[in-house]
Amino acid sequence: MTEGETWRRVAPEGRRFLRSHERALARLAGWSLLESAQTFLGGYGVARALDDGFLAGRTGTGLAWLAAAGAGALIGGFALRGVFAGLADLVEPLRDGLVRRAVRQALDRAVADPARAPDAGAVSRLTQQTEMARDSFAGLVLTVRSFVFTAVGAFAGMAALAPVLLLVVLPPLLLGVAAFLATLRPMASVQRRSLDTDEALADRLGALGEGLRDIVACGGQTEARARVEPLIAAQERLARTLARWAALRTLALGAAGRLPVIALLAATPWLLGQGVTTGALAGGLTYVVQALLPALNTLMTALGSAGTRLLVVLERFCEPPPEPPDARRTGGAAEPGEPVEPVGPGEPDPAAEFRGVTFAYGPAAAPVLDGLDLEVRVGEHLAVVGPSGIGKSTLTALLAGMLPPGAGTVLVAGATALREPGATGPDSRRTLLPQQAYVFTGTVRENLTHLSSGPDGSVPQDAELLRVVGSLGLEGLVERLGGLDGEVSPRVLSRGECQHVALAAAYLSPAPLLLLDEATCHLDPRTEERAERALAERPGTLVVVAHRVSSAARADRVLVLDGTRAVCGTHAELPELSPLYRDLVGGWHGTAEA
Repeated sequence: MTEGETWRRVAPEGRRFLRSHERALARLAGWSLLESAQTFLGGYGVARALDDGFLAGRTGTGLAWLAAAGAGALIGGFALRGVFAGLADLVEPLRDGLVRRAVRQALDRAVADPARAPDAGAVSRLTQQTEMARDSFAGLVLTVRSFVFTAVGAFAGMAALAPVLLLVVLPPLLLGVAAFLATLRPMASVQRRSLDTDEALADRLGALGEGLRDIVACGGQTEARARVEPLIAAQERLARTLARWAALRTLALGAAGRLPVIALLAATPWLLGQGVTTGALAGGLTYVVQALLPALNTLMTALGSAGTRLLVVLERFCEPPPEPPDARRTGGAAEPGEPVEPVGPGEPDPAAEFRGVTFAYGPAAAPVLDGLDLEVRVGEHLAVVGPSGIGKSTLTALLAGMLPPGAGTVLVAGATALREPGATGPDSRRTLLPQQAYVFTGTVRENLTHLSSGPDGSVPQDAELLRVVGSLGLEGLVERLGGLDGEVSPRVLSRGECQHVALAAAYLSPAPLLLLDEATCHLDPRTEERAERALAERPGTLVVVAHRVSSAARADRVLVLDGTRAVCGTHAELPELSPLYRDLVGGWHGTAEA
């Protein structure tokens, strides 16, 4: 985004804020105008003390004018107290508004795209950037106000003493200011890139922190370091660039601060020839040295640092709300509110189907599933959610043919879900991965292919194995174990590593229906997202028992089990249809994992 676009985005918000605080601005201006009397009396009193007092032989008159100039300092001190009170009435509402906006932006992003990783940059906006904006705004208002009203007092004093003084002082002053303003745009650009890099670094470190244990366990320190070091190096380069622009800004400050003094001294003979008195020259020099130049120096410093920083920070708080991402549709998943139609003649059988299924663990036990009707279409990605013990694992066990329904029918690919008595070996219709992943002592290749070996013992070729390893992000672990022929010892693998290997084995399975019963619960959120997206893109149907809101949000549809009834719909639709799902999503967002 260019500086012009940034200004067009920030300026309307700034105008609205200032209009809503006009009374505070008026009080601040009133106190500042009173403070400008100090500037006026400072130079005017010196001029009159010389011309009407000491140079005219009237010492008492000279001392009286100096006393008047001193009284101006007392007036300025009294006015400054009111200035800070008025400043607080502007600064604190700005900070409070930015905090509220930072929270609202984070919530809007989470609601619009729950599947995305947590916005670590929101922490930077809520803490560092709101305080940065508060301090920058306070310093900027204070210095701009000071320069404006100091200039009013100084220019009024010079005009009262000798208007020709303005012709000498203003041109070099404006030249230095123009040179300084030329540095603001490039400095704002560098400052913006610096904040972008800072947020990216916060996001990257947050993501690595979530999976630090697995990173160390998989020996992925080098890869993790490689993802962070470029951002650190970029921050270093940007800091050096800012330092170079700061040096140019210092030169501009020197020009603006010294040229008016040089011009006034060089023009002294000419000014005396124009009838300007010695006292008027001394008063003009007092205005320049003691009033204008300190105020100008403070203003330029504030604009060069606080001003550009404030503009860049406020840009982040003026971003439009995110658009909800288009729901990913695969395999003919139902639209929100669209009823699931029965399969018609000539259409393929559903991947799985529950017809009036009831199941209870014992004759006197309450049903875990009660009259469940559900159709899972071919190619669909379905997430199953609900409180612990509500029947999620039971549902996957019924689909896997491990349990018979108490009533009703469970079908897989149009046939009963129950396995044939005496059947052995991998199931050709479905693969179930439980929470406790199965990894056995053997080679990496054997652990990856035990679900995909053909009747003649053939297994996928190495190229296919390496492709799947790359798709699921297993390269680091496989390399640490010694490649495809490396030995696997389940005792030395973490639970997350075991689940990761088991997911790759399930991916290679030829079964068209893949069932994950919290089979990713020990993975960090980013690894889980990568694995689930890869498995969803695999040919076939995916049913996932979800334990994170991001996992549910990635699915085409979500089945909510609440013990009394089952509700099925999209992630966006369900908060309105199911109070339980609304509560679950709220609980998930309240945890560090969400």
